[in-house]
Amino acid sequence: MHTHDHSHDHSSADQTSLGRRDLLRSAVVLGIGAAGATIAAPASAAPTGAAPAGVGRAPTADVPPSLAPDPEAPADAPRGALAGVEVAVPTIAGCGTWGAAAARGTIETVSTNPNKILIHHTASANVTDYSQAAGYQIARDIQQWHFDNGWVDTGQHLTVSRGGYVMEGRHGSLSRLQSGSGTVVGAHAPGQNSQAIGIENQGTYTSATPPAQLWSRLVELCAYICDQYGIAPTQIYGHRDYTATACPGDVLYSMLPQLRSEVAAALAGSSWSVIVDNTSSGFAAGGSWLTSSFSAERYGASYRYATPAEVSDLATFSATIPSNGSYRVEAWFPGIEGYNTTTPFIVYTGTGSSTIRVDQSSGGGAWLSLGTYAMTAGTRQVVAVSRWTQGTAYVIADAIRITRL
Repeated sequence: MHTHDHSHDHSSADQTSLGRRDLLRSAVVLGIGAAGATIAAPASAAPTGAAPAGVGRAPTADVPPSLAPDPEAPADAPRGALAGVEVAVPTIAGCGTWGAAAARGTIETVSTNPNKILIHHTASANVTDYSQAAGYQIARDIQQWHFDNGWVDTGQHLTVSRGGYVMEGRHGSLSRLQSGSGTVVGAHAPGQNSQAIGIENQGTYTSATPPAQLWSRLVELCAYICDQYGIAPTQIYGHRDYTATACPGDVLYSMLPQLRSEVAAALAGSSWSVIVDNTSSGFAAGGSWLTSSFSAERYGASYRYATPAEVSDLATFSATIPSNGSYRVEAWFPGIEGYNTTTPFIVYTGTGSSTIRVDQSSGGGAWLSLGTYAMTAGTRQVVAVSRWTQGTAYVIADAIRITRL
């Protein structure tokens, strides 16, 4: 059984049966322009060495920064209300809604507001059940793991499931957040339990990318927390910044700059972005599109590849465009010498389409702009990768990102 534990620092019944989370504790990692133009990825992003897909190889681990953030850094973000921006209020299931057991002791609170957010992962299996029921179950599982540690209640303040459902963690956290006053003392990071809001993200993100629905809900949740407590987006950190741990995993930790940026955009009232990976529900492809995890430049756990052919056989990425407007469309893929230099990407705007040919032989492992488009609202295919091109080098379909401007 996974025993999901966090060390902590406050004086309460939680201090019995402490223990640090195993860094890789038996978790199962399954995975998370003008028409006709050719886009070459920037040379600065080219890999130092790679080979075609289809060959198994362990990904290169991200190297975490050597310096931890200043724990006394100011929380000076303007409140959204003061800035004239109405920040979206996420749906958060309280402890009573998801079936929490009663706390087994006294839960402490302090009158001061938190000054930062700490991002965690649960180091549990990357399940593909994205239902609300599964989200509520992981909340109950976590509480039981933490009871098993001798703690009085769930250690973190909030939990986000792989399906994008948000649950209150420790009893009382939600009411404090909604009032924007005071902090429930958690048990998720030594020295930070009375200063930081702890958010657990279901899954293991040492080499996998969080599902798109988890990510978008995490952005929305962090923006709401920042707005309620006046926390700057720059004050979003990873668990490893304050504790000797692998949490929240190399991949999720490497995405924290993006999280800060998207939260800042949400607080400014300009944010909407969605990522569709080849493992997302919005992706579809036929049997000719094979799966590889060969290149460490992939987005998430895997990517798709296929041989060119003069056939209508698309790998498609679908999304819901929230409103008519201008959107930037970007693609992510591993860039490897031997991959196709004229891969056709088709962007559908709702009123027409544009085809952009991308050089996938270099410059991978980064978002590459396919252009900015006027799009109409609706749920549909937004991007497709076609096999209809020259040569025999593989065409790649990995992930796309759509951002409202």
